Amino acid sequence: MGLYVQKYGGSSVADAECMRRVARRIRDTQAAGNQVVVVVSAMGDTTDDLIALAKQVNPEPNEREMDSLMATGEMASSAILTMALHALGVKAISMTGHQAGIRVDGTHLKAKIQAIDPKRIHRHLDQGCVVVVAGFQGTNPRQDIATLGRGGSDTTAVALAAALKADRCQILKDVDGVFTANPRVVPGAHKLDAITYDEMLELASCGAEVLQSRAVEFAKNYGVVLEVVSSFEVKPGTLVQEEVEEMEKMIIRGIAADKNQAKATLLGVPDTPGVAARVFKALAAAHINVDMIVQNVSAAGITDLSFTVPKDEIVQTRRAIEPLVKAVRATGLNFDEDIAKVSLVGVGMKSHSGVAYKMFDVLAAHKVNIEMISTSEIKISVAIRSRDADRAVRALHTAFGMDAKKRAPAARRGAKKAPAKKAARKGK
Repeated sequence: MGLYVQKYGGSSVADAECMRRVARRIRDTQAAGNQVVVVVSAMGDTTDDLIALAKQVNPEPNEREMDSLMATGEMASSAILTMALHALGVKAISMTGHQAGIRVDGTHLKAKIQAIDPKRIHRHLDQGCVVVVAGFQGTNPRQDIATLGRGGSDTTAVALAAALKADRCQILKDVDGVFTANPRVVPGAHKLDAITYDEMLELASCGAEVLQSRAVEFAKNYGVVLEVVSSFEVKPGTLVQEEVEEMEKMIIRGIAADKNQAKATLLGVPDTPGVAARVFKALAAAHINVDMIVQNVSAAGITDLSFTVPKDEIVQTRRAIEPLVKAVRATGLNFDEDIAKVSLVGVGMKSHSGVAYKMFDVLAAHKVNIEMISTSEIKISVAIRSRDADRAVRALHTAFGMDAKKRAPAARRGAKKAPAKKAARKGK
């Protein structure tokens, strides 16, 4: 008997028929001799609808109350799915994050899991129940509900898998696995059989929406066997693991674009020690994640300081930085929302030169201007105009030989040499 944690996203539980289909999948998993813990997201666009409703009554709603509101979407999903399981004769019980023993820190809207007490879940599993947990939430030290941020149900699932010592954590999506690029943007994108934790972590942080970056970080830190699979068909997905066969031979594993980015620029900043520290201390205190940072060359002791933040955190960023404009004797603060971040990710970059040159050359050939650059050992990211993002991703995907029809058969794990016309794989 194995212990499986399965997470179903919003599109997988969007309506009654979806709920019934998911319930049958869970029933079959349990019938195969496994204990099953299920984590669910809110149905369809429920979270977006709740946020929009809140902002109709208050453009800047209180963060505590927003957490209380948004957590209800996952609670509703867990209860309805449990009812669907009951209709199939499956013994099941729903739980909120609090009932599942999930304890988080004191930050609202972006709380981090601090501990999980799985005793109650184990008790129900030992009684033959499927346990359905509302994702995306936990209880903070003040006993208030706090949510984990966008994609937080992924983190709930992986953290529960770690706490329960599950045999496998399956993230079930409306796609077949992790693709080399967004298949809705790149027709030639293909599914990866496997990807390393580090590569998946970079892709997730660069805008690939298939997994939340904190979920991947949890999986890496606790050695959770993570699999991204389709919720609509029973077939192999993508394994996220420590190492992948021929990991350095495939130079680029994936390409991601993040259009939820904004560039903030502090203008006319005195080029003196300590100014940058004051700015980023204020951002850290406001729990704002800064990504790319560029400081222009100083002219007459004055410079501009630019950095990117999530577009939906502009209000918080402005609130944190505006008091510093006068304090550091800057001349102003502005925001540019018309940018996107495009990133190449691959462990193979460590042992191959010329990747940056090729990326910049391809973008130049397609008249795409680069505004900011950041790198790591296995990633190169550029900030460009939003309107150029999809075109840039398609061009790079082709230039690096990643289109499905251009892949060599040996590039697939365990693939045998075959005629070229049989090697092509149709993107989805």
